Amino acid sequence: MANLKSSKKDIRRTARRTLARKPFARNAEMLPKKFGKLIEAGNTKEAAEMLPQVFKAIDKAAKKNIFNKQKASRVKSRLSIRLAKASTKA
Repeated sequence: MANLKSSKKDIRRTARRTLARKPFARNAEMLPKKFGKLIEAGNTKEAAEMLPQVFKAIDKAAKKNIFNKQKASRVKSRLSIRLAKASTKA
């Protein structure tokens, strides 16, 4: 447990920030998984319509420092590649 007054404030601040960022983290995890399931099921048209939503969630998570911008870019690139490959197969 923290002893200094400023350390106690830091703990409270961290808890507030964690709670505020949680929905962004959840969306950044959940939407790419749903996107992947659509591709596996062969619904490339629905996946293509969902892609902007996925990108938006990933960008918001990167903006809130849930993961860094390079990871966001890499994930978005890989999702686009998966959609392109699935579209050419179908």
